[in-house]
Amino acid sequence: MAVCLVNLRPVAFVTAVFTVVCFVMSGAAVYAQPDVSASCAALMVAETGELIYGRNEHDRRPMASTTKIMTSLLAIEALTPQREIKVSADMLNVEGTSMGLLPGDTVTLEGLVYGMLLQSGNDAANVTAATLGGSVENFVSMMNKRAAEIGMRDTHFETPSGLDSKEHYSTAYDMALLGCTAIKNPRFAAVCSQKSAAVCYGNPPYRRTLTNHNRLLRIYDDAIGIKTGFTKKSGRCLVSAARRDGVTLVAVTLNAPDDWSDHSRLLEYGFSLVECREADTDLSALSLKIAGGESESVPLKLSRPLQYISHKDKTVRTERKISLKRFEYAPVEENTVVGSAELIVDGKVADRAEILTAGSVQVRKSAPESPKKEKSHIKRLIKRLRDLLGNWM
Repeated sequence: MAVCLVNLRPVAFVTAVFTVVCFVMSGAAVYAQPDVSASCAALMVAETGELIYGRNEHDRRPMASTTKIMTSLLAIEALTPQREIKVSADMLNVEGTSMGLLPGDTVTLEGLVYGMLLQSGNDAANVTAATLGGSVENFVSMMNKRAAEIGMRDTHFETPSGLDSKEHYSTAYDMALLGCTAIKNPRFAAVCSQKSAAVCYGNPPYRRTLTNHNRLLRIYDDAIGIKTGFTKKSGRCLVSAARRDGVTLVAVTLNAPDDWSDHSRLLEYGFSLVECREADTDLSALSLKIAGGESESVPLKLSRPLQYISHKDKTVRTERKISLKRFEYAPVEENTVVGSAELIVDGKVADRAEILTAGSVQVRKSAPESPKKEKSHIKRLIKRLRDLLGNWM
């Protein structure tokens, strides 16, 4: 059975939102669009993919080592983090930044991810490409295929490291899409958020400390990643992510002389615009029928609150779509999954949560026949026999 409940925002809530918006807008500085040094920039809400700021965001430009976001993501998605790789001289045929790999070294695939995201190692990117693709050329095809899946329509990869190449380009918008996809991967997020990490590799492997080039992790409190980049052709490039009060933002700048300041301003602007709201999650009006139980029904609850991202000055239309079992057989334990709830905001699914039982129900026990009733039945039988015998005599 599916129940659809439509909740238009009450007048009191709309009035409260209006008051907040008026107050923030009167400050002006919070809502003013930032002036950035970047040739191209984009700011996107990771949870929704909404672009909330753009500057030449669809212009194609080289993106330098931010390319390694894709290379690292593919390495993580291979799901073999402890795979050991023997480094050959052919794999190291690349110039530029390095995590210090040498022919004959042994390194895990996870170690290569750290080498790319923290140390920006071109050697790590090439070894990853040769390992997962069989060759750099085959791996680049994998990169472009994954880019198409993400929706990066103005992107073409030619190298796994991001070194300049004629047909190696992307846009601020596309890199924001990539950043949003990557930061949703728990393993990627865990690696790129570290200021430094100890990684074992070498011949034989020994412990080394890699330091993250992303200075934003040290100067912006809410920063959680992602990747820096630079070549003379591309200029300074940066894809960053930050999380505050349930909202994750991804900022991108290409050719930005003052990228650290650009990103701080972009992120503050974004957090002033959007917020995470909690929807009505009261299920007290619903219950689930129980067959063969001590109780005929059991109350329900959500596994967690339903949340959505919205502009602070916007009133939205929300719906809860409830999918629930028709009934359940006893016994039923508390926290049994019996359905799901979808939060729909302006016609799009914004969040999902499981529906759980808020109590337990035991199997109904058959009541034993009352001794008094049994005694009364015998008395009636004796009386009837006496009456029959009396009538016969």
